[in-house]
Amino acid sequence: MKKIAFTNQKGGVGKTTTTVNVGAGLSLMGKKVLVIDLDPQANLTYSLKMRTSKLEKTVYDVLKGDVEARDAIMTHGSFDLMPSSLELSGAELELANEPARECLLRDAIDVLYEYDYILIDCPPNLGLLTLNAFTAVEEVIIVLQSEYLALHGLSKLMNVIEVVQKRLNSSLEVAGIICTLYDSRKNLNREVVGHIRDHFGSKVFKTVIRDNVALAEAPSHHKTIFEYDDASNGAKDYFALAKEIRNGH
Repeated sequence: MKKIAFTNQKGGVGKTTTTVNVGAGLSLMGKKVLVIDLDPQANLTYSLKMRTSKLEKTVYDVLKGDVEARDAIMTHGSFDLMPSSLELSGAELELANEPARECLLRDAIDVLYEYDYILIDCPPNLGLLTLNAFTAVEEVIIVLQSEYLALHGLSKLMNVIEVVQKRLNSSLEVAGIICTLYDSRKNLNREVVGHIRDHFGSKVFKTVIRDNVALAEAPSHHKTIFEYDDASNGAKDYFALAKEIRNGH
């Protein structure tokens, strides 16, 4: 089993889109995949039309210890989802006094041996929920938008990862960096991706995710890119990216 967190403390970079479509791509390759929506905004959950009611269990209930992880898992097509809810926004305060609070997610999902991949969509900040994700996984993949400010604030993220490696999870590593919203016609996009490759070298995935209208439209239809338009550039890019991840980058 491989557990991967997709992260960037900046919003709007395509992190949720990447998490769900990499999960869908891996499942198309025959892998058993669980996607965990750890973002209180619950965009991943809502994009798959997995709106949760009070009767349904979410990652919030799992972190609080009210339900077992397996009891909070739903199915979408060929992969499974542990949904989020707006209640998760209060989790940082509610869990502040819990012993080993950074390890709650790790302890909850350690029993899910049946999956080949567990993918976690982190919130756009470096708070307790993101720390839980970093403690629960072996690999972090950073999602960067192909724009001028892409590297802004990245040093803080790398510092947090380093602290987690030292104190909470010695096996954690940055497995790769994904460049999203790329338009090859724009000089700035090409320059930014070149700068990111110069800075991080082989850590940067060969596949870049092109800016593609189908990727923006798919969530409004509550579908992955493969369900919505499997001939689109978005589907081609995410399948290629999933293959890179499967092959160990």
